[in-house]
Amino acid sequence: MSDTPKDGEQPTDTNGSMGPDSHHVGEPTHVLGSPNGGKIDGIAKIDGSAVFTDDIRLPRMAHAKVLRSPHPHARILSIDTRAALDMPGVLAVMTGEDLPTRHGAIPIAHDETALAIGKVRYVGEPVVCVAATTEAIARAATRSIRVVYEPLDAVLTVEDALDPTLPPIHELGKRPNNTTRRVHQHFGDIERGMAEADCILEAVYQYPGSTHVPLETHAAVAEPLPEGRLKLWTSTQNPHYVHKTVAQVLGMDETDIRLIKPDVGAGYGGKCETFVTDLCASWLALKLNRPVKFALEREEVFYAHRGRHPTRMSVKMGMKSDGTITAIDFTAIANGGAYASYGVVTAFYLGVFLTLPYTVENVRFTTMRMYTNLPPCGPKRGHGALQPRFAIETHIDKMATQLGLDPAAVRQAQVIAAPATTVNELTVTSCGLPQCIEEAVLASGYSARRGRLPQGRGLGLATSVYMCGALHGVYRDDLPHSGVQIQIVRSGRVTIFSGTADIGQGSNQMLAGIVAERLGIPPRLCRVIEGDTDLCPVDLGSYSSRVTFMAGNAAIDAADKLRSTIASVVAQEFGAPKEAIVFRDGMVSAANQSMPWKDAIRRTEAATGTLGSTGSYRPPQAHRSFRRNPIGPSPAYSFTAAVAEVDVDIESGMIAVDRVWCAHDLGRVLHPEIAEGQIEGCVYMGVGEAILEEQTYDHGQMQTPSILEYKIPTVFDTPMIDAILVESHDPGGPFGAKEVGEGPQLPIVPAIANAIHDAVGIRLDHPPFTPDKVLRAMQGRPSSVPPMPPIGSRNA
Repeated sequence: MSDTPKDGEQPTDTNGSMGPDSHHVGEPTHVLGSPNGGKIDGIAKIDGSAVFTDDIRLPRMAHAKVLRSPHPHARILSIDTRAALDMPGVLAVMTGEDLPTRHGAIPIAHDETALAIGKVRYVGEPVVCVAATTEAIARAATRSIRVVYEPLDAVLTVEDALDPTLPPIHELGKRPNNTTRRVHQHFGDIERGMAEADCILEAVYQYPGSTHVPLETHAAVAEPLPEGRLKLWTSTQNPHYVHKTVAQVLGMDETDIRLIKPDVGAGYGGKCETFVTDLCASWLALKLNRPVKFALEREEVFYAHRGRHPTRMSVKMGMKSDGTITAIDFTAIANGGAYASYGVVTAFYLGVFLTLPYTVENVRFTTMRMYTNLPPCGPKRGHGALQPRFAIETHIDKMATQLGLDPAAVRQAQVIAAPATTVNELTVTSCGLPQCIEEAVLASGYSARRGRLPQGRGLGLATSVYMCGALHGVYRDDLPHSGVQIQIVRSGRVTIFSGTADIGQGSNQMLAGIVAERLGIPPRLCRVIEGDTDLCPVDLGSYSSRVTFMAGNAAIDAADKLRSTIASVVAQEFGAPKEAIVFRDGMVSAANQSMPWKDAIRRTEAATGTLGSTGSYRPPQAHRSFRRNPIGPSPAYSFTAAVAEVDVDIESGMIAVDRVWCAHDLGRVLHPEIAEGQIEGCVYMGVGEAILEEQTYDHGQMQTPSILEYKIPTVFDTPMIDAILVESHDPGGPFGAKEVGEGPQLPIVPAIANAIHDAVGIRLDHPPFTPDKVLRAMQGRPSSVPPMPPIGSRNA
């Protein structure tokens, strides 16, 4: 087919133009239709017709609520549910023993049950679940339940977790104390690298815990079906893994459960796991033989949490007088809360990306993720990579300043050049970071303005790297990571079936746009059926910024099979070579002949039968020399550079982030507006973590369990955001595209920290940068970051 790019060529957009290596917003080389085209599901989100889980109403539907633990750590001595069962309208009461199978996000760390059994491990842990005819009755019934506890010593800090005299939170496996996972990796020669340095600097950083605050709370609706089957609607970003877990815990075959992901009001990583809502609603629906809805209230979402790990980090870095990084020695210890969640992955992510985005040959890291009696942490946008990026990028600025060097030049001089393989065998297939740095510096006037603004105003720069999905799934097997099926009916309508989870990021538009591009039709002719385990092939979910790269490639695979079939039929009718057939603007053409898309479909169906195809994507198999490095490798990596401008009030210590220029290498721009929106969302969340957000506890009791206490940026706190789209064209991505959903957040907090130094000459190593920290630093008082506890260096 004449408009199919040959090996080594860049694909054309719908107008046939070639995309340049780099571009700014305003002149994107999009491939998915009109640059002003809306999302295929956008109107439903605007006019209120989108159906979220809590919108579902079924006949005879019951409602579930839970009683939660008031203690951070305690044995459960007895549970008296008689008063609840006697209340009119109460249908059933469920305790942990009713569903005792352990589960967890990672197969090697199954340490949770649907409800607490034997003891509670954090304030807010679900203990008893009640189903009733109304939410109000269910809520009242939970208050009538009497639970007798025997309080235990609580493990609240990482120092507590390392204390052998305090009790283990879990008695699982052979790991010492309360360690979820310890990782140690060493590449190159650290001692030689430090000896080659002209400057060596060591510092300790503390990054706070924070949570996602999605507009929609977690919710599930379960409905019993004939022959013992179950239908479950749930607000999730991982339909496949939730489906597997619910089947496992309920002791059912996966074929007997139909899981449907309705519209989701955002996740940011907070809806990656199987929650009490999914499991209890399902069990109660089967027990009662009637539908059950379980939706968390806003306060409960804060207790459910699974957000950013509070992490303490030590960085020792060697640098030559020209700014070359000679060695990085890094340690980190993360407070993971009461359950493992994705903590095994977190322990790796805290260290494996340290060899990027710069060329660093000597790297050593030791990281630990600990159990404590706090709500469990998990993945939040930029999972595990954001905390070390803050430490490293702040540290580089400190050293560049100490050596009298331009921080932008220091970074620019040692960006890794693609294609390349890092010392820990991460394969970099494309890298547009040099252009990102150049564009952010140019747009902000960083070089001319840094250090020359009035006191209280400053500019700061930082860069970052992130992944485009993991090479390995949660379960190790040889199956595809993404599958897509396409059906075309004789009207010309195209239906795309995918197990993906659109959580507001635009994956439905991506799938429709990619298929429409390959078939030469407008995206409005495509509809996407996603996240339904009875109808759709498996996709592993919306996490680790994998969907565009992996599901997008699966969509191309499926679309190209149909394209080939249609081209063969039309070519025969035209008497033209198959390679001459062009799909564009709703027409199928060759030389001076053409026919409308609908006619081409009817002729093809007449010749070949009903039209359909399947496509799939498996990540490339990477050679791994390091046995203990299964987490971190990705088929591609995205890169970002950000410059922040701040205004620091010297008298009050208040910080205003006035403007952020964020340049992101996303490989190829598929939809400019969606890409810009993702960058803006990342910047917004980064600003929140920099100046406002922190989860605080008093003896295990969360002090910020509502949006009133837990501060997120309002419109008045949000800076002007310049989203700069940079193209590098990744050879493995769909049309050359890479991720844009998480990577742009990583450099925001260190860029703000570096801007504060430029504004008032202080270094802040512990976000959020609140007025008290600013004033304390300006008065020359010691840092609030506690010392790094010794954490050893062996894997556990």
